[in-house]
Amino acid sequence: MERYHRGVRSTSGGYVGSAGPVRAPRLLEQVVARMRRLGMARRTEDAYLGWIRRFILANGKRHPRLLGGAEVERFLTALAVHGNVAASTQNQALAALLFLYREVLGVDLPWMEAVRRAKKPQRLPVVLSQQEVQAVLGGMSGVHSTMAALLYGTGMRLMECVRLRVRDLDFARHEVLVRDGKGGRDRRTMLPARLHATLQLQVEEARRLHARDLAAGAGEVWLPQALARKFPGAGRELGWQYVFPASRRSLDPRSGIARRHHRDEKGLQRAVKRAVREAGLVKPASCHTFRHCFATHLPEAGHDIRTVQALPGHKDVATTQIHAHGLDRGGLGVVSPLDRMARE
Repeated sequence: MERYHRGVRSTSGGYVGSAGPVRAPRLLEQVVARMRRLGMARRTEDAYLGWIRRFILANGKRHPRLLGGAEVERFLTALAVHGNVAASTQNQALAALLFLYREVLGVDLPWMEAVRRAKKPQRLPVVLSQQEVQAVLGGMSGVHSTMAALLYGTGMRLMECVRLRVRDLDFARHEVLVRDGKGGRDRRTMLPARLHATLQLQVEEARRLHARDLAAGAGEVWLPQALARKFPGAGRELGWQYVFPASRRSLDPRSGIARRHHRDEKGLQRAVKRAVREAGLVKPASCHTFRHCFATHLPEAGHDIRTVQALPGHKDVATTQIHAHGLDRGGLGVVSPLDRMARE
């Protein structure tokens, strides 16, 4: 994004200052500036920009100020009919367009509330048995095995695990502090005793890489902007380093600074898929399946539903109850009449 200098506005719409005329920011640049001002996630930024571009192109590159509810409805309908996208994808596209009109263009029109959101079908989560989880974890090795076990043992989401910092592991209290989870909420979950020794070795590996980076004049990790401004030297401390660091440094896409980031989550996803396939499972299991298993196996073991709700960070207890569906209905909670007849 260009830097905008102080000066007086020219008749051509740009600005004139000591550095000469500077053009006004384009629409997508305004969108980026607003999202970064609000501290939105990089993935959200990329997704919203993509949908806004598609919306503009679908309407002949007309400026969104000239469009309205009819064009938004037509765009979303085309996604559903011709693109055959899921309801969640339609709702993401709508959220991007509402952000454009409300937050960037400052337009709050009556039709914005009238645009209907696609209804998401209710699906039961894929859950593995404890034997199936053991088979998948047993087929993995190295750091990916540790990360997958951490997903199952803590109920963390994929990116929460990947972004884990050294200071977030509390071995004395057997806790993991999950920072900036879904909805920007922090929470605590348990740290499995079985992983203590493995994670301590992983922390030592992160310490070794960090010492090497410091010796090379690097060693600064990415921090949220507020923290980076308030504590300028915190990014070079061991506590803020990632538990699962990347094997090499790379350029930050926003700042252009070479830093050691966390491991790419795609590597873990591929490793889990491979382990599921080698275990001979036909269920469509993924990294997120471990989170479902965590929220299902704990109630099955007799733990209180409210406690289970807090550990994975479910906002609504109804979400936890979906995972515990087998405790009061279905194959685990009701004896089939066929089985009852055989017993009698």
